[in-house]
Amino acid sequence: MSITIFALIIKYMKHILTFTITLFLFSTSFAQLPNLATDICPILIGEKLPSVKVKNGNGESILLLDSLAAKPTVIIFYRGGWCPFCNRHLAEIGLRLKEIEALGYQVIAISPDAPEKREETISKNELEYQIYSDGDGSFSKAMGIAFSAPERYGERLLEYSANQNKGYLPVPSLFVVNREGVIRFSHVNPMYKERLSVDVLMAVLKSR
Repeated sequence: MSITIFALIIKYMKHILTFTITLFLFSTSFAQLPNLATDICPILIGEKLPSVKVKNGNGESILLLDSLAAKPTVIIFYRGGWCPFCNRHLAEIGLRLKEIEALGYQVIAISPDAPEKREETISKNELEYQIYSDGDGSFSKAMGIAFSAPERYGERLLEYSANQNKGYLPVPSLFVVNREGVIRFSHVNPMYKERLSVDVLMAVLKSR
């Protein structure tokens, strides 16, 4: 009799443990993003970029870290091709691309925009560097720069992301990383109208 009761207790405890783990995973996967851009918590200088995939211009999922192995990289996170401040910054960097490359760096930009929308941004700003898509925000969230977008952006974000973006925005950010993907410099500014000047970026790159 005591053995039967003991077996029932063990079975009951297993059910409780399974339920607890399931509840934890559920709550973690649906954890809310910060409501404000000022509440984000970006990864720090000295940390390595997360091993998360983005999409290239062909819509193929690639590991961004693989694209960094050739040379140090300037990574720009922007809100989308619909943002005039983003377009201006992307274009300004594009005008200095040869100087940046002469210092041994490549430039990569990332946004929630779908691969087909990136082509519009490249054409409009006459860009000659790579742009990747982070439609569902996996990479931006792992970088700690994603926050919950105001409702007024909802339809626009869905349109530009081909319905992948369910309501996030990346805080405009710029990271300089080495070939191992370790961050050597970062500029993360919740004030989306303010961007790191290209002159300051050039000074940073020359000092590395």
